[in-house]
Amino acid sequence: MTQKELMLNGDYYDASDKQLKSDRIKAKKLCKLYNNLDIDDIPKKKEIIKELFQTEKEPHIEANFWCDYGYNIKFGKNFYANHNLTILDVNTVEFGDNVMCGPNVQIYTAGHPLDAQERISGLEFGKAIKIGNNVWIGGGVIILPNITIGDNAVIGAGSLVTKDVPSNVVVAGNPAKIIKEL
Repeated sequence: MTQKELMLNGDYYDASDKQLKSDRIKAKKLCKLYNNLDIDDIPKKKEIIKELFQTEKEPHIEANFWCDYGYNIKFGKNFYANHNLTILDVNTVEFGDNVMCGPNVQIYTAGHPLDAQERISGLEFGKAIKIGNNVWIGGGVIILPNITIGDNAVIGAGSLVTKDVPSNVVVAGNPAKIIKEL
């Protein structure tokens, strides 16, 4: 298997792989271009979004935005993210329809081995994240690898999501816990 296949399979992989490094550099350059555009340069924003995410969908993302690869991020209809969204997409991040992210949201599919020798060797892994329809992610939320968030969920501002969130609930805190059913 290639390092990219290992990465997308959720196995340990070598992030210094030449192809992965090239893909990350391309994504970072596109993010930088996007972040430095004039606020009203909508045609150029759409062009960069299409190339970065390899999609015909048109997510609305306020600058600044950063990701690792871009092509591992899948959007439903009517996606909105406020300023400073960061997505470490070494595995897939899938958003349903009508998802809203507050400012400073961080979504991490990436992880590192707990064993120090494995970590020092440069190995990494990534686990997919799936976010359902009609989800509101409050400002400053951090979502860790291998998480599924159900439809209609609300994640309170400043929360750390460490485990799956069922549909139709409000979660908040560190770690995020159910505080209300909807």
